[in-house]
Amino acid sequence: METRYSLLPRIPVTLLCDQVIGEFEGWRHTIGHGGVNKYPLPPRVSKGLAGLKPRLVRTFIQEYFNIYPEHGKFDFSALDPYMESLAASGGKVAACICIKPKPLYPVIDQTVIMPNDVAEWQNVVETLVKRYSVEKEIVTYWEIANESDIGEWGGCPYLTHTPADYNAYYKITQEAVLRAFPAAMVGGLALANAGSELLEGLLAYCHTEGLRLDFVSWHLYSDVPAEHAGNVTRIREMMKKYFPDKLPEMLITEMSNSFPRASVEDGAFDSLRPAAMAASVFAMMDARLDWSFYYHIWDQVNVASQFAPFYADPDIMLVHWNMIPHRFGLFGVCGEVRPSYFFYQMLTMMGESELATEGGAGDLRVKAAVDERGALTAMLVNYDVNKSRELVAEIDYAGVTDGLKLLTVYRVDNDRRWDAETLEMKPVERRYVDVSARHSPRTFYNHVYCPANSVTLVSLEPVTEEQMLAEYHY
Repeated sequence: METRYSLLPRIPVTLLCDQVIGEFEGWRHTIGHGGVNKYPLPPRVSKGLAGLKPRLVRTFIQEYFNIYPEHGKFDFSALDPYMESLAASGGKVAACICIKPKPLYPVIDQTVIMPNDVAEWQNVVETLVKRYSVEKEIVTYWEIANESDIGEWGGCPYLTHTPADYNAYYKITQEAVLRAFPAAMVGGLALANAGSELLEGLLAYCHTEGLRLDFVSWHLYSDVPAEHAGNVTRIREMMKKYFPDKLPEMLITEMSNSFPRASVEDGAFDSLRPAAMAASVFAMMDARLDWSFYYHIWDQVNVASQFAPFYADPDIMLVHWNMIPHRFGLFGVCGEVRPSYFFYQMLTMMGESELATEGGAGDLRVKAAVDERGALTAMLVNYDVNKSRELVAEIDYAGVTDGLKLLTVYRVDNDRRWDAETLEMKPVERRYVDVSARHSPRTFYNHVYCPANSVTLVSLEPVTEEQMLAEYHY
């Protein structure tokens, strides 16, 4: 009798195991955090972030840290532990400057962009940068303003209506950053809308004025991979007009799923979320994006009193984090790990060198890699924007070396296949196999079930007979 698995469409995939096409740079797709409250990452979340081995983590330094409460007085007592909790991940930090110190911005008004004293503002920025880039060596990228194209709705106390507004603010702020730390990567605009005229306005301004612009940045919340990749391609072409010799880097400093229409905790555990993000990351890899930052590592409670001193409408934050929260976090408010975490964990398990692949389908995307030990890894993303289907991937390992191997399959689906305490995935399949060229013309192949909206990692690593027998306790 045919099982239902036998009746599923079987999609051929070939891993060209002897054809390295470059480095596998999964580390370019990393994590962001912040903007909801001033509390440092709790130990469980901090440990979880470290487990993802980030090289760079993005955050924004908001006014609730109150680093400059009075003229000539600095207070880093709230910001220090926050920044140190991010640095504990082992990665550096990309920090977005979103402060409006009361001495320099005495009126709560998101449309006021420039401080009342430029020299004093630059001193504040220099002191901030020296502390976290020079003294503590935490921050390497400084991003100037967050979603200023939508102001308070984007978690930012600034609302810039025209390119001239942002450009003036960018000029005085980036000058201060570079005086304090010339090795900084400095840029902007962290746009909510990548199509905003502010972006080309900044490119033209920096070109004309000869200002440093090491990167441009924007945000996108979408489950459509082509939208993420499309922005990368379009903005690269735009930058070529102004920086033909060397392009600024491109950073999507906030990217995540579409905003949910209904906010229920069950939705945060739907495997559609990691599948959509994995498909989008693959699309951004193909488009050659420099960095993306999933927003975010940890959902938090919003405390209205922290926003009231600099927000005209603090209820914006209360609604979207307390009543109908977005639930984007890889960890929930009380530390519950969610399935998207394990997609990012899978990225750390891929080898360092990318392999060529063939086959797949429009809804079955494949990336493969090999490490220095000869261990092969392949990630398969089953996701369709309209409606995903169940399928079986038939994986052909062309050019694989002979020998005894350990085959392991992990999968992110709706069955919560992980240990919530150790943050380790539980394999759906694990077995020893003998790979031999005598199986010619196909040295080795296997079938892997890929449910609709799932992410699967397949590992084929060389082992010795002694290692195998030791597991059998002979």
